[in-house]
Formats: sequence, structure tokens, C-alpha cells
Amino acid sequence: MIALTDTAGGVIFSVKVVPGSSRTRLAGQMGSMLKVNIAAVAERGKANECLIEYLADLLGVRKNAMAILSGRTAPVKQIRVEGITSDTLRRLLDTKEIQKKK
Repeated sequence: MIALTDTAGGVIFSVKVVPGSSRTRLAGQMGSMLKVNIAAVAERGKANECLIEYLADLLGVRKNAMAILSGRTAPVKQIRVEGITSDTLRRLLDTKEIQKKK
């Protein structure tokens, strides 16, 4: 199960990013982290930008509601999403996982 932490106005979770993949997509779970394959390469912030755009679209929030709290230059990142609860995030991820497997 992905570890989610509620904050005053949002939720924080960890993501394991695999840059330079053939396409950007959810790759499942890795321990207590969400694993995301990113098509962009890990140079000059391209993979981070792609990750934020992808997650914002996936979760139905604006890009400026997303932030990388830690791990900007590492494959494991702490992500904050504002305006969403952990329950809502978990339901969205469960739905996306189901759709991905079809």
C-alpha cells in the first residue's frame, strides 16, 4: 500500500521515478512508493517537469497544486498535492491502476 500523509490542505507521498522510459505511465507500486515511468530524460529538470505534468493530469489537479518537496535530483521524490485528501488520492490511484491493467 502506498504511504500517504495528510497535511493541512493536501497530501504527501513518495514516488520512484524511472526516467528515459519508452512512455510515461504508472508502473505500479514499489514498497510504499508509487512507481512512475517517465519518457523524458533526467537532465535539466525535464523528467521532473514531465512527472508533475503527468501526475497533475492523472489526478485532475492544476500543475501549480503539485510540488516536489525533496529528491529533485534523485529517483525517489516526495510529492505534495494541494487540494486533495489521502482518501481521494487513494481512490484515484486505485481507479487508474484498474484502467491501466485493462
